[in-house]
Amino acid sequence: MEIGIKSIIGVDVKGKTVLFRPDINSPIDSNGKIVNRNRLEKTVPTLKYLSEGGAKIAIIAHQGDTLDYQNLISMAEHAEILSELSGVRVDYIDDVAGDAAIAKVKALKEGEAVLLGNLRYLTEEVSTFEKDVKLTPKEMLKTYLVRRLKEVADIYVNDAFSAAHRNAPSMVAFEELMPSYAGPLFFREYEALWKVMNSADKPVVFVLGGAKISDAFGMMGKVLKDGIADKILAMGVTGVVMRLAEGVKVGAKYEKWLSDHDLTVFVAEAKELLKDYSDKFVSPVDFAFEEEGVRREVTSDKLPLDDKMFLDIGEKSIALFENEISKAGTIFVNGPAGVYENELFSKGTERVWKAVAAAKGYSVIGGGDTVTAAAKFVDISDIDYVCTAGGAMVRFLSGKKLPLIEAMTVR
Repeated sequence: MEIGIKSIIGVDVKGKTVLFRPDINSPIDSNGKIVNRNRLEKTVPTLKYLSEGGAKIAIIAHQGDTLDYQNLISMAEHAEILSELSGVRVDYIDDVAGDAAIAKVKALKEGEAVLLGNLRYLTEEVSTFEKDVKLTPKEMLKTYLVRRLKEVADIYVNDAFSAAHRNAPSMVAFEELMPSYAGPLFFREYEALWKVMNSADKPVVFVLGGAKISDAFGMMGKVLKDGIADKILAMGVTGVVMRLAEGVKVGAKYEKWLSDHDLTVFVAEAKELLKDYSDKFVSPVDFAFEEEGVRREVTSDKLPLDDKMFLDIGEKSIALFENEISKAGTIFVNGPAGVYENELFSKGTERVWKAVAAAKGYSVIGGGDTVTAAAKFVDISDIDYVCTAGGAMVRFLSGKKLPLIEAMTVR
């Protein structure tokens, strides 16, 4: 697997100031405390490699965005956790690229690291700026972040495959100015997803759930057309939409919810997929709902139920999915089976995850909510590869170009 991107491993970094761009954007609770360390843990090997090699490490990273403003917070806790996990002292300064940040970087000694302030404090780094302004990497050289940090860095290292879909200055501009390399996590993420797409053991089973069904529909057409997926197990909202496309009316309340969230458009897409690939889909045959505080299940032949919301798959569907997963040579999972945070509706997600963890096939999971759900129900080490990526993973598996890969590729 040759992708034309240079690795930092083997590069002499002693005495060099390295601008290190990982993705440590992490789930937080209502008190602003980190609740899942997956991305931080996976950043540690590259951080230790740079420190032990004598680099002066300026870490730039983000937390939250305009689209999830409640998560846009200081990254002081990130620095504390990185220090704890790596044994490398990582200082924090709540300044992205101002005078205080520049002075802190200039004062670094070999092996030392500082995490600069949240990149998303800068307008140039938020998703709305990317969407509305649409700068090229060369145009980004005029941005505040790049103008400021280019003066204090010798080498740029990116280990943020999970943000590879972002066309932001911190991701694609520094490659225009200085020697640039990818870290080992980048290559592991790329290789795991490349294997799913190109050299996976058959049969390949995609297990797609959750509420963000645009992700599932972004992937399904590509992996079916290219013969990558042998089966698609549709869970969560995707499962309901597939049943609607098959002509099953689920009920007025749920269908209104789909309409209110602009999700009914996917029913037409599902119908098109079923025209050519109906034998590839395994859709739920029963659903769970709440009645007087108790979990109830209904088979699809007894639908519609007009006053119910279906927040999990039922026992018969779980058994169907467990059987397909047990036979798979490769399993890819994105999204939970239901609203697993509610104990009434956790059964589908728990049983599917246990089936994946116990399966003999090679398993890959990805997406923030997916990883959080898996960690709740199984030992995450029983999954062969846990991808830190969400949006980048979906776009990669959809066959779309990723800005980071284009920027890092040696021209």
